[in-house]
Amino acid sequence: MTLAVTGHMDLTEDSVPLVRAALDTVLRRHSAEAGLVGVSCLARGSDALFAEAVLAHGGRLVVVVPSEDYRRDHVGADHAPVFDRLAAAADEVVVLPYRTAGRPAYDAANAVLLQRADRLVAVWNGEPPSGMGGGTADAVLEAREAGLPVDVVWPEGARRG
Repeated sequence: MTLAVTGHMDLTEDSVPLVRAALDTVLRRHSAEAGLVGVSCLARGSDALFAEAVLAHGGRLVVVVPSEDYRRDHVGADHAPVFDRLAAAADEVVVLPYRTAGRPAYDAANAVLLQRADRLVAVWNGEPPSGMGGGTADAVLEAREAGLPVDVVWPEGARRG
């Protein structure tokens, strides 16, 4: 079972344990199935929480890096240790052939997530797309249009910062 993740990056501090517990519940349902694989871009917030949960449940991790400059120019210093630790724990790291991060790279990363997934886990508050592309709502809509099952995770009390 391969689960990909999309989700909000700007979770409030109080939301992190709520989302972590909700992700554990979702992964517990799927970790009994042989060969749990999680696919994540490792962005701060939901992506990283999902990746940590996949590893904690004994799954394999695949990391999709949207562009060649993503780690250097788009991962903040406060998130870099988490990003690096999770990337080092991954079975596979796929760096997309975009020189710089931006809408085309993020859209392509979402496409790779969906192509590799049996299901999408969306840490999503249900709000519509922002119109900027590459976001959580965009990935959910694309998954649904492709017929990919989506598990929405947004526990009571979760908030964006």
